[in-house]
Amino acid sequence: MNIDMNDRAAVERKLWDDIERHQVGMLGLAGESALQPMTAFVEREGERLWFFTGADTELARQIGEGRQGLFVFQHRELQACITGEMTLQHDEARIAKYWNAVVAAWRPQGKDDPRLTLICLDCRDADVWCSQTGPVTFAWEIAMANARKHEPHLGGRANLHFH
Repeated sequence: MNIDMNDRAAVERKLWDDIERHQVGMLGLAGESALQPMTAFVEREGERLWFFTGADTELARQIGEGRQGLFVFQHRELQACITGEMTLQHDEARIAKYWNAVVAAWRPQGKDDPRLTLICLDCRDADVWCSQTGPVTFAWEIAMANARKHEPHLGGRANLHFH
């Protein structure tokens, strides 16, 4: 799927679509070196990502009343780093909405676990890269770049600003 990286709406749609389909990325605090794998739930209309966690986890303790965070996502032709404000929210409606078998496997006490909470990443910016080539084109571009001493042409980059 070719995307015009200058078409903000198309890039944003591709970003949300890919995160909705594949969900798992690395979440952490801005300025910290440790990120951890987390499953993201997309809320397009609010430009937010939601993650289940325990209120007693190290990440939840570090977020406290709110911290700048980031979510790094990669799947095939799309790579992204999304930044914004992270907060903890015990939102029973969203817990019910996003609850599934994968979440249940990590939270054996279920939706009523008193330690269960959500991390909300209120997205502010995203750097998005799309490499829209298959393996043959990739190999060709790498060979041509080495032969002609220039960078390969494998896609593009866009910066999205939300809100």
